[in-house]
Amino acid sequence: MATGELRESGSLPAIASLNASYSTSMSIPSPYIFVPPSERKAISDVRRTFCLFVTFDLLFITMLWIIELNYSNSSIWDSLDKEVVHYQFETSFFDIVLLALFRFLCLQMGYAAFKLRHWWMIAVTTLVTSAFLVGKVVRISHVMSDNAFGYVLPITSFVLAWLETWFLDFKVLTQEADDERAYLAAVNAACERAPMIYPRAVSEGQFYSPPESLAGSEESLDEEGLGRRAVTAQEKEFVRQGREAMSVVEQILSQEENWKFEKNNDMGDSVYTLEIPFHGKTFILKAFMQCSAELVYQEVILQPEKMVHWNKTVTACQILQRVDDNTLISWDVSAGAAGGVVSARDFINVRRIERKKECYLSAGMATEHDAKPPCGRFVRGENGPGGFVVLKSSSNPSVCTFIWVLNTDLKGRLPRYLIHQSLAATMFEFMSHLRQRITDIRASGRSHHHHHLHP
Repeated sequence: MATGELRESGSLPAIASLNASYSTSMSIPSPYIFVPPSERKAISDVRRTFCLFVTFDLLFITMLWIIELNYSNSSIWDSLDKEVVHYQFETSFFDIVLLALFRFLCLQMGYAAFKLRHWWMIAVTTLVTSAFLVGKVVRISHVMSDNAFGYVLPITSFVLAWLETWFLDFKVLTQEADDERAYLAAVNAACERAPMIYPRAVSEGQFYSPPESLAGSEESLDEEGLGRRAVTAQEKEFVRQGREAMSVVEQILSQEENWKFEKNNDMGDSVYTLEIPFHGKTFILKAFMQCSAELVYQEVILQPEKMVHWNKTVTACQILQRVDDNTLISWDVSAGAAGGVVSARDFINVRRIERKKECYLSAGMATEHDAKPPCGRFVRGENGPGGFVVLKSSSNPSVCTFIWVLNTDLKGRLPRYLIHQSLAATMFEFMSHLRQRITDIRASGRSHHHHHLHP
């Protein structure tokens, strides 16, 4: 189970091949969401960024002071002698550097070494800094006219100190408190529900409608998979992962009021995000399509390996194993993205496909398979729970709603913001390819029909 860094859902379309699931049985919370991660980071990402900024503060002030030393006509050594050895409060700026060093030592000791979760340390450093600088500016006001750095150093020092205060108070502490709450809720839920969920969730029909009866009630999902059952322990694990992915995606779909709008395009497609415990940021594309749900189901869910022919965001897809009627393992390769900054990635996904009266679904997540161990050619990405949902329209069978839930970690050394920026564009690109594909299918269908009319 992948623990929760923000999944870097790059432009990663292989993910396009990944799929989602939506089940009407919402009566029990997913066992998956509530299992706490096996390990937690010793120091959170926001705190690491804060410590980095504190280091920048010291280095920046020091650099400005060195420039100030060179500013006068005398040599740097004479200036050093004057400001450090013969230090005077009214004319020297060396104390501002020492003040920066004081902030650096206090904050790094408090928030990096001792991992304080309180604002008292930053309150002390900012108060001392502010009081000292105000006193300094009052005393050296007569020096400022002949040295521009009389203004620059105190102002910069003052601004940086208050930026640190704002960042710690409004970003670091609030983010860590939220993470802690989510973690504790997860631990409590896991402890309370575990005895109930694991023995009963699969055995009692009201929690999971048996997919076999669903699939068997209409024509089979896939001729090759007809009558297959998971037999070995490995196969049963694949089926369990498929169900896990499904239960998480169900929860995402049931929380539509919490989706945060990100952007939309001219076609009216919208991309939303939702933070999920332990998987981080999940991207959700919602699009209205002028074609039947069955057509989208055929193209996107049932034939992932054929998607390569029309979907430019995926360069390869291979079915490695059909585990049972509803579960398969696929190997997907995404095209590069963000103008070549993101290189191609490969993924191993377990996918679960289900068919219901009101929708078609496919849910999946990362897994491992002996047939395709990670190789040197591609960076191996890792998908969190996600997938595709095609919702039928109750009033008009010739339109449908398409939803793509995407949560992925691209691995490699990529800044998250870059991945997240390029993601919505990739999702919109996928939609344009899908609409083009539907148009092509209709055109070829019409030409065949026309051909039969005029032999």
